[in-house]
Amino acid sequence: MNTLVAALLAAEDPTVTHHWLLPETPEIIYGGLAAVLVISALVKFAGPTVKKGFVGRTERIQKELDDAAAAKVKAEDDAKGIRAALGDIASERSRLLAEADVQANAVLTEGRARIAQEVADLEAKADADLAAARGRSTDELRSQIAMLAASATPIVVAQTLTEQTKTELVESFIQNVGAAR
Repeated sequence: MNTLVAALLAAEDPTVTHHWLLPETPEIIYGGLAAVLVISALVKFAGPTVKKGFVGRTERIQKELDDAAAAKVKAEDDAKGIRAALGDIASERSRLLAEADVQANAVLTEGRARIAQEVADLEAKADADLAAARGRSTDELRSQIAMLAASATPIVVAQTLTEQTKTELVESFIQNVGAAR
């Protein structure tokens, strides 16, 4: 009886199948038809959208690759331009330094000539000032000597002349005047 009960129960229990791996035959048929309908609807309606999405994605990726290649080419051209400009900068720098050296030498030469001329002018002025000062000092010295001599002469004459010297001087003068006639 156990086997009969188990068979009856198995016929009524939908969870019990004829095979442990495969579902029942009507389920395979209805499931297969449903899968075919769903897959064909997806292919018919969603297929073009998915295909368009893949094509758009491919085009977008290709555009990004093309843009990257163009940017790389532009960057290489810019790098060449920068390197060329750097060479130009170096030559321009050396040209400017050469011009600056020429100008510095010209300014230095002109400055030396101007300073030499100023020194010569100052020396000539100093010589003229010395000569003028020498002449003034000589004139001042003579005038001071004359003034001192004039003030000292009466004193010296008074102290050195005696009566006898005075008489001799007068007689000597008279003789010189008489002899000159």
